[in-house]
Amino acid sequence: MKKCFIPMIFLVLMISCEKKETLYLFNWAEYIPTHIFGQFEQENNVKLKFDWYDSNEAMFVKIRSGAVGYDIIFPSGDYVSIMRKSNMLQPIDKTKVPNLDLLDRRILDRITFDKNQEYSVPYMISVTGIAVNTNEVKDYPKSFEIYNRKDLAGKMILMDNMREVLGAALINLGFHANSTDKNEITAAGELVKKWKENILRFDQESFARSFAQGEIFVVHGYAENIFLELDEQQKKTTDFFIPDGGTLSIDNMVILKDAKNPELAHKLINFILRPDIYAQVCDYLMLPSMNLESRSLMQQTPVYPIEDVLSCEIKDDVGEAIELYNSVWQDIRIGG
Repeated sequence: MKKCFIPMIFLVLMISCEKKETLYLFNWAEYIPTHIFGQFEQENNVKLKFDWYDSNEAMFVKIRSGAVGYDIIFPSGDYVSIMRKSNMLQPIDKTKVPNLDLLDRRILDRITFDKNQEYSVPYMISVTGIAVNTNEVKDYPKSFEIYNRKDLAGKMILMDNMREVLGAALINLGFHANSTDKNEITAAGELVKKWKENILRFDQESFARSFAQGEIFVVHGYAENIFLELDEQQKKTTDFFIPDGGTLSIDNMVILKDAKNPELAHKLINFILRPDIYAQVCDYLMLPSMNLESRSLMQQTPVYPIEDVLSCEIKDDVGEAIELYNSVWQDIRIGG
């Protein structure tokens, strides 16, 4: 019998041309240290590809408009509820995400948008707060009252985020951030109009960079965005505080209903929740860890401790009242 020898170079080419499984992610910009993707790819011999968005609204519109191919998305809690109601998500198989058991029950027990993590797995908690350049601003209230300061007019920014800003105003008026009452939401809109008189602009994309560059002295936003832009000296002269009106956001990992690779999606979700990996994510963002076992592995001190977020109100789905929010917000943004 004639033996057939396959040249070694041919074997190498065959191996190198093998098509790897590919997972497609759609996430907030700069919201995860991308080097962990390389580790996941190496450990699982797969390929990750990702795209970025800057707001839940932009993400939702893109997916709802027919964008296909994404497997995992990272929506905030209110949009988990909206996407679930829109039949856009598939259930989570918890047997494939055992690291879910490592998350702090104090946070999980407060979740209302997906109480039993049937369609989502929490990724990260963050709180909207206010950062002040203490080199430029010496005396100030640690509250949204700072936006009434005429002497700081043109040196302050509010987020271009309807739910965050109106939620802050609602809480400052003694209401709930998830109010569905027309009179309360309208009153919140009037308060935001007063704040608007003193701000340079509403800004969702470059607020942190503008603060770091000294264009503004007071900024409303997420600590993780702000501190990623600051050098070590600037961090020492930045006071970030959580005022009444700071709302708690829980961003989550969900698998789209038409995901091409749900098995690999579950594997990545569990990988991100692995204590050593999750510690790296929290260090990168300088945020408190929900993962109990990762806390001892972290190298950075969070901007605020996890205890500070427990009293903040979680942003939730407001149902049909979202149309009223949209109307009030458009009046703020476009009106005088």
